[in-house]
Amino acid sequence: MYLEATAKARFLRMSARKVRLVADLVRGMKVDKAISALDFVQKSAAEPIRSVVKSAAANAISTVGTSRLKPEDLTIATIFVDGGPAYKRYRAASMGRATPIKHRLCHITVIVSGEAREERRKGKAKAGAAAAGKETKDTKEAKSDAKE
Repeated sequence: MYLEATAKARFLRMSARKVRLVADLVRGMKVDKAISALDFVQKSAAEPIRSVVKSAAANAISTVGTSRLKPEDLTIATIFVDGGPAYKRYRAASMGRATPIKHRLCHITVIVSGEAREERRKGKAKAGAAAAGKETKDTKEAKSDAKE
């Protein structure tokens, strides 16, 4: 079963241009390799990207369960950094003037994808037992309900 999961970090107090430098390093990597690579990147943008990648992996695992999906099965399919709003401030300049300063913000979006393993279902075992002519607890209850 193929699945995708998304995680976002919005209004991050970093410039999108600087965050994109780190995002380009992990694009297309396996999730576990990307997390370990981000531990050694000496940029301040590595920490928020690492947390968003971990969150996207956790979202994917929670949808199907830990028995069917592991972080090493997931790949970073898409990672992009969009510019957000800017805080506009002013700084005093010479001769009584003021110069504008923009504190830029950004949004990080990570989409992970992977293939979930198929697991044996208990329902198949019951269906197989019923087909073999054996009575299970469910078939006994169904028969008693039909008699009433």
